[in-house]
Amino acid sequence: MKLEDQIRELLRFKHYSIRTEDTYVGWYRQFVKFHGLRHPQEMGKEEVEAFLTHLAVKRRVAAPTQNQALNALVFLYREVLKTPFEGVDVMRAQETKRLPVVLSVEEMRKMLMVMTGEEAVMAKLLYGCGLRVMECMRLRVKDVDLSGGKVEVRGGKGDKDRVLTLPKSVVAALEAQLGRCRVLHEKDRADGVAGVYLPNAYEVKNPAAGVSWPWFWLFPSGNLSADPRAGGLERRHHAHEARVGRALAAAVKAAGLAKKVTAHTLRHSFATHLVLRGVDIRSVQELLGHSDIRTTMIYLQLARAMRGEITSPLDDL
Repeated sequence: MKLEDQIRELLRFKHYSIRTEDTYVGWYRQFVKFHGLRHPQEMGKEEVEAFLTHLAVKRRVAAPTQNQALNALVFLYREVLKTPFEGVDVMRAQETKRLPVVLSVEEMRKMLMVMTGEEAVMAKLLYGCGLRVMECMRLRVKDVDLSGGKVEVRGGKGDKDRVLTLPKSVVAALEAQLGRCRVLHEKDRADGVAGVYLPNAYEVKNPAAGVSWPWFWLFPSGNLSADPRAGGLERRHHAHEARVGRALAAAVKAAGLAKKVTAHTLRHSFATHLVLRGVDIRSVQELLGHSDIRTTMIYLQLARAMRGEITSPLDDL
């Protein structure tokens, strides 16, 4: 078996996401190409350091990108080749903490007002529930409980589940979205399209789930595509996250905002606006699915600035 296939097989065995799988394999390919197609077993710590130095000095990649490459190579040597090397922490780049971009309530209102279609529903869920973009894209029909007023996030970052309150203002839009999904689902069944992807071999336990309505995507792709984890089987995947990114960029321009807005900006804004409303930081941490409270504390700093709690002496002149 080729080394690349071994990497993919082990990543799947350990239940890594398809995105992580593609990323790690991509770094493995770049590493081998950088060293003239030498086999990784012929190389070690020195070659890894040389590659990371190349990324930082020549390609000027950001620290998180450099550390991502290191994580991929550590996995390759430690888990696949069973030849771990020492001094990994010394090779890790120091990441700079940046303040996230946050929209004011009025800016958020202006932006959402000019958005339409499925992308508007996505944006409202991202902001209204504080979802990560892939958590939103991977929602299934069964994950949205309109009568119960909740959204269930399954297998979020760190493979954790959590439950969130569904904003009442988005219920009507979600009902319309479910109607569009139902039409597409029935068309797929009539056309004999393979069922949607199911996590953790659930298809073996419940073969009918993939073609069932509850497991259908809330935001399905308009096109069929090959599933790399099912031998290239053609099926319907969820919508690509780039869709909401493009829609947000257009909405920011249409609303006349002077900020760079991404899907994650809506999550940052959700958290900051909750703190502004007096929600305690532990509750915000739970809603966001953060493992460490220190990650959530940044929103206290942003909220204090937006409240104007500390006034400038300039205003006293």
